[in-house]
Amino acid sequence: MTIFALSSGPGVSGIAVIRISGKDTQAVIKLLTDHKLPKPRVATIKKFNKIKTFELIDEGILIWFPAPQSYTGEDMAEIHVHGSIAVVRSILDQLSKIENCRLSEPGEFTKIAFQNEKINLLKAESISDLISAETEIQRQQAVKIMSGRSSEKFDSLRAKLLKILSNVEAKIDFPEEDLPDDIIKSIKIDSVNIRREIEKILNDQKVGERIREGFKIAIIGPANAGKSSLLNYLSNRDVAIVSEIAGTTRDVIEAHLNLDGYPVIISDTAGIRESKDEIEKKGIKLALKRAEDADLNIILIEPKSVDFTGFLNDLVTEKSIIVINKIDLGYKNINQQITKFNPILISIKNETNLDELIDRIKDKLKNKFTTTNETLITRERHRQSLEACLQNLKNFEDKNSKEDFDKAAEDLRLATRHLGMIVGKVDVEEILDSIFNDFCIGK
Repeated sequence: MTIFALSSGPGVSGIAVIRISGKDTQAVIKLLTDHKLPKPRVATIKKFNKIKTFELIDEGILIWFPAPQSYTGEDMAEIHVHGSIAVVRSILDQLSKIENCRLSEPGEFTKIAFQNEKINLLKAESISDLISAETEIQRQQAVKIMSGRSSEKFDSLRAKLLKILSNVEAKIDFPEEDLPDDIIKSIKIDSVNIRREIEKILNDQKVGERIREGFKIAIIGPANAGKSSLLNYLSNRDVAIVSEIAGTTRDVIEAHLNLDGYPVIISDTAGIRESKDEIEKKGIKLALKRAEDADLNIILIEPKSVDFTGFLNDLVTEKSIIVINKIDLGYKNINQQITKFNPILISIKNETNLDELIDRIKDKLKNKFTTTNETLITRERHRQSLEACLQNLKNFEDKNSKEDFDKAAEDLRLATRHLGMIVGKVDVEEILDSIFNDFCIGK
């Protein structure tokens, strides 16, 4: 089957790029251009016509990539035409009329590239992350993973495990033959060293995931403290409805921000208070859950808050910033229990001390995005595979020390398999759909 899709962004643009890949790509090109194939990898001006009537659709550039020297590893072509909706629609319509030619699924070009061993899973994921990058730090991380440094690290660890496994299996296959003492000793030493390396990789404070997904900030506090106003100020637009009526916000409202190059997801939540309203109670429950999952909580109160102390002890942690709003109304009689937390005094209405709050947020961001280790984990599936590998290594060490070599070897095989799943060295069919469905169509 030959697939096609618009690979550039939808809508009106100066140029649109339509990608075609599959065994019938040559035939498709000839049908559209009614000419011989251009030289491989040379941008060639062509007229693109309707298949049956030969009516001219547009004049543009055709680039021909014969297999296996293409992105997908199959015969592939790119059509560059003027980016009007009518031109793109007409060419896509003509392609859909060709036998054994269909619109691609999300990520299908990259999936084919992986299946043809042009790239590994880590590089495939980094391509998706690069396309989705909104901040400089996200771009840098995606490019770093794409360069292959992470793949090399995981491949190296897997090769070391395979070497240990071969020595253990030699011990099983030739029980009556004594393996040299240095080999027996190296099995124990090498497995411990690999385990410690993996523990070090896992101890990364989840920086890679934070960069990829965004640093999560929750604005929480009692009703009518100004949480929605603060969200709107930080977002520089009206994201949430602001009202003097307490309890206006009942659901979680999110805004994605770029704060000094750091990706941030900031959430406005329902005011925390005693309520008999079932919908508001659900909103409060969501607020507390969002606070629990957040990387940073901005606990926003105002000087006259009387229902704050009830949840103070539960919410004030190292990942919290206490902020007292509405100081324009007076703040001399602030509860002493609150002042011991070094709160920031602000007025959103008068834009007082908001720079101080933003600086405090930035300091928290820098600390959370800083790690002494090289970031190798960017997705939850990487972490889960490494954690499973680590557990199997611990099981191996335990059984190996008891000289239960048969069972120890199986633990080592499982550890090796979990490492291989990160880069796609073993059968990973069950996770491919979830990975490539996150791609845009045409990539």
